This record gives sequence, structure tokens and C-alpha cells, in this order.
Amino acid sequence: MRAAFVPACLLAALSLSGCAAAVLGTAGAVGLTSVQEKTIGEAIDDATTSNEIKAKLLNHGARFAEVDVEVANGLVLLSGRVNEPADRTYAEGVAWSSSRTMDVANEIRIEPPGGFMSNVSDEIITGRVRARLIGSSSVRSVNINIETYGGVVYLMGFARDTDEVRAAAEEASVVGGVKQVVSYVRVRDTAARQAAPITTEASPPTYQPAPEAAYTTEPMPELSGASYDTGSR
Repeated sequence: MRAAFVPACLLAALSLSGCAAAVLGTAGAVGLTSVQEKTIGEAIDDATTSNEIKAKLLNHGARFAEVDVEVANGLVLLSGRVNEPADRTYAEGVAWSSSRTMDVANEIRIEPPGGFMSNVSDEIITGRVRARLIGSSSVRSVNINIETYGGVVYLMGFARDTDEVRAAAEEASVVGGVKQVVSYVRVRDTAARQAAPITTEASPPTYQPAPEAAYTTEPMPELSGASYDTGSR
């Protein structure tokens, strides 16, 4: 029993977040499917999309060095920081360039580099949130990806019902150092890949379609997650 528990925990800790996705690659994604409630095809698609977008951004050197890419069920989450507004827009265009991208949530901020200590602090928070979710009886943590930037925790993936969506956000909100929790978690039944967006009660964001080639004077609406205040329980 103990031997089987250890690798499962390691896989859960790695999930598909940040550099872990780059390290695991497609083969790692297939391995994670054994504990995640997603199909092998979904895992491969998400890992391939993530690696494709990361590779394109890395081709620009340090310009996007502090941009993180998370992909869950075709939803691409961009977080981190860039120096110029044009870089933020460009990164979103790169995310949309993948044929497997269904939605893009652009959470990139326009600000100077955060430095090593800032990144370490975010990694520590991510680890604490992960531990909190693993210890929760209400959340199947292996189905949820975690990204932290500037103390803001972003949750992605899918849940079994809306109660689990809220439970995951509430668990993350009580971790020390967390300033805000933004959830892009979808209920499993509505997480199936499809062009038409679906909104659930606990996850109210409106998902924008892929941008059209024609120009328009009206700004495109941005995808936004459901925000939860931090608190204590």
C-alpha cells in the first residue's frame, strides 16, 4: 500500500505545472493519465500544446523568460510578467496559434522582472496549496493544476461538481501568502472539448472564441476566471 502511494504523490506534486510540463513532456503526460480522470488523448493534446507554445516563446530569448504556460482541457493560461503591452498581446497570439487551443486566459502583467526571490516565494505558495488540496477530502487534487504569480493562485483543470470547484478555491484561499485565488476549474461534464463555451454556477467566466482574421474597432473580451477572496476557516 505504501509503495503504491509514494509515486502517486510524486505525480500529483508534479502535475502539469510550469517547468514540470516541459520536463515530463508527452510521455509524462501519458503516465499522469493513470491517476488523472482525463483520457490519454486529452493529456497528450494538453502537453503537446503547452510544449509548442513554450518553444515558440523561448525562441525570443529573455523577452518571455518570466511567462508561464499552463494548459488544461484546451484552455491555455498565460501568467507572469513582460515589459511591454505589445509583448503581452504577442504572447496571446502565440497561444492562439496552436491548433489545439480552445480558449486563452491571458493573466500576464506589464511590470519589471520580479527577481529570484519573488519566483521562489510563488513556488513555495504553490507547494503549500498543492499540499492543502492533497490533504482535502473534498478535492481530487490530481485533476487540478496550480500556478502562482505575485501571490495570486490560479487553479485549472476539472472537478466532479460545482461543490468541488468551490472547495478547491476555498482550500487554496486559506494558505499563508495567498493574496487571491482565481479559478478556471471546470466541472468535468462541461470540460469536454468543444467550440461552444459553457459556464457553470461556480465558474462564471465567459470564454471568448478564437479571434477572427478580420479587424474590428471593438476590443475582444478577455477570458476571466472566478475570483475568490482569501480567508480563514
